[in-house]
Amino acid sequence: MNAESRFRPLVAELKRRRVFRAMIGYGIVGFAVLQIIEPVMHGLHWPDAVLSYIVVALAAGFPVVLMLAWIFDVNEGRIERTAGKPLRTGMALALAGVGLLVAAPGAVYYLVVRRATPAQTPQGPSVAVLPLVNLSSDKEQEYFSDGLSEELLNLLAKVPGLHVAARTSTFAFKGKNEDVATIAEKLHVATVLEGSVRKSGDQIRITTQLVNAADGYHLWSETYDRTLTDVFAVQDDIARSVVDALKLKLLEPPTSMDRRTASTEAYNEYLLGQQFFRRNNVEGFRRAMQAYEKAVALDPGYAPAWAALALATFWVADSADSLTAVTTGQERAVAAADKAIALGGNLPDGYLARGFVRVPIQWDFDGARADLQRALSLKPEDPDVLSTYAQVVLRPLGRFPEAIAALRKALELDPLNARVWSVLGSTLGGAGDFGAAREALNRSLEISPDQSFTSFHLGTTFLLEGEPAAAMAIYPRSSNEIFRFAGIALAEHSLGHPRESQRALDEMISRFAHAGAYQIAEVYAWRGEKDRALEWLERARVQRDGGFVNVKIDPLLRNLHGDARYTALLGRMHMPLD
Repeated sequence: MNAESRFRPLVAELKRRRVFRAMIGYGIVGFAVLQIIEPVMHGLHWPDAVLSYIVVALAAGFPVVLMLAWIFDVNEGRIERTAGKPLRTGMALALAGVGLLVAAPGAVYYLVVRRATPAQTPQGPSVAVLPLVNLSSDKEQEYFSDGLSEELLNLLAKVPGLHVAARTSTFAFKGKNEDVATIAEKLHVATVLEGSVRKSGDQIRITTQLVNAADGYHLWSETYDRTLTDVFAVQDDIARSVVDALKLKLLEPPTSMDRRTASTEAYNEYLLGQQFFRRNNVEGFRRAMQAYEKAVALDPGYAPAWAALALATFWVADSADSLTAVTTGQERAVAAADKAIALGGNLPDGYLARGFVRVPIQWDFDGARADLQRALSLKPEDPDVLSTYAQVVLRPLGRFPEAIAALRKALELDPLNARVWSVLGSTLGGAGDFGAAREALNRSLEISPDQSFTSFHLGTTFLLEGEPAAAMAIYPRSSNEIFRFAGIALAEHSLGHPRESQRALDEMISRFAHAGAYQIAEVYAWRGEKDRALEWLERARVQRDGGFVNVKIDPLLRNLHGDARYTALLGRMHMPLD
């Protein structure tokens, strides 16, 4: 008797007892549990070990499920013992072995492969500039030490042949007790620049040291006692010393000349504005705008401050309470970006700002592309420029492969940037790659759990795959009320709860018609109410709603595809028609 004939009765018995069906069903349930539990644990700040315990428990459940399926069956809602031979020890061991064998690939993937982080240290010299520690007696001076760190990072990023870890990723280690070797491994660099700042009146003491991550030895260290007016010269001295320590041969030493201001007060206000802007909320944008306005008033020729003012003004206008305030603020944002370019044509800052605001304000994709490509020519390894180019030019036009490639390059340069992970996730979702989208979005939430957009995008991936219950569990975790209401209205509709969906939509309209017109249109479109969806899309266009940039590629609007009115709307936005 050959092997096939020997095992045929066993296979038939397994089929009769519905063991295979139980195995497949349990596998589907286990996968769904893992997809839901990850965003939940990140939102509740549970440790990563929780996921490991759940994976092990699910894997251990496979043999148990197979043995129960052999013994019992479900008939007309009743659990009954299956007719036939009882489960003997040999068969129990065989079923346990099969269960563990089936569970092994998934467990290995989650516990080993998925968590593996291969070293990606670039060839050639590389450095991470950690946030300088604020040693001033006034803890409110931390904005100064953070700002000085960022300016030093920008200066070193201009050095040809030197890979510099991006700001967002390096600042992720602020206040943490990670050793230099661990930080360097996570940021894919060979050296780390660290130090401290003590500021008292117009006197500053800056201490810095360059550490070799491989052995922990200092390659160079220095302490500078200067007045505040010498801060730019100190930055140049530190940059030159780093270049010398790394044995880089340059035709010209790095200089901060094109980013300088003669006014120390203007510089102080600029750094203060940077601190507020990084808070990434409406109040932070307002306070940043006020600080930048003071900076340009003190020094009208300060190009970096004008570029920063353009972005802060745009975001303040985006949350304004009236259409007049929105349009006025957006026009001021464009004017500030133009001013930055006129004053600092060799700086990437102004081109990045104008490239960002041109699309949602003017729908000028060609102009935005030209600006962002110019910014990249001035600073090729800038993750902010790469991600902005993908977000406002490539993705809105449906150029998904190019957008995804640019975002992945940005993450190679800035691996701990939650915003870029979120943009990548939403882009992958728009392209229909929902599994990869969820991985990117979960990574974003892992780095920064409290976000406006990411939970909404994650919920939408489940919604698009026909899992509204999973979406409903995730949507409410957005930190933005507009996205919470929109998500609930979407999920309740797909769950077959029209009253609950309408209740959430009515609440959103009553409170956020001036700022959430695009999200209101998404809900109507998803529910198949085309007339109302198109009405609110037009309103979003007139209000210059920031979300409207995605009108061509938004999967929540797919019910509008083929409608002549929708096609005409895309034409008015100068978007190419597929």
